[in-house]
Order: sequence, then structure tokens, then C-alpha cells
Amino acid sequence: MYDSYMNEVAVSEARNRLAEVIDESRRSGEPISVTRRGRRVAVIVGSEEFDRLVDTADDAEDRRELAAARADDDYVPWDEVKAALGLG
Repeated sequence: MYDSYMNEVAVSEARNRLAEVIDESRRSGEPISVTRRGRRVAVIVGSEEFDRLVDTADDAEDRRELAAARADDDYVPWDEVKAALGLG
């Protein structure tokens, strides 16, 4: 069985104990690196953590795009958008 805190597992061990590795990542909330010859080749994270990471990355990309649009003066102010849509 695994230690209570596992952060790395070899591919061969992950293959043999995949369900346990997934459960450990979900239980701990921590990612588990899957390694081959000592090099990380994949990371196992719980689905909720993955969704949170994707949402965070999407938000960061949106902020970068907004900053670039503002720098290029290529945006429509929110008040104009609301007025055009009849939102007040």
C-alpha cells in the first residue's frame, strides 16, 4: 500500500495500482506525478482540481486578452455594450 502522502509514482506501479493512485489524489487533493526513468511524464489530479485549474487558466487568458485589447485601444466600453443591448 502507499504512504499516506504520495506525490510520485512510476508508470509501472501506476499501471498496476491505477485505481488506488487516483483515489489517493482525490482524497489528498494533491497531484501525483507519474514518472518513467525518473522523469515526470504525466500528472494525475482529481477532476474537481482539474476543472479549477482550467477555469483559472481561462480567466488568466481572458485578462491577458483584455489587457492587450486595451493597450491597442481595441475594445468597446461596458457602458456602450449595455446601452446597445438595452440593458440600461
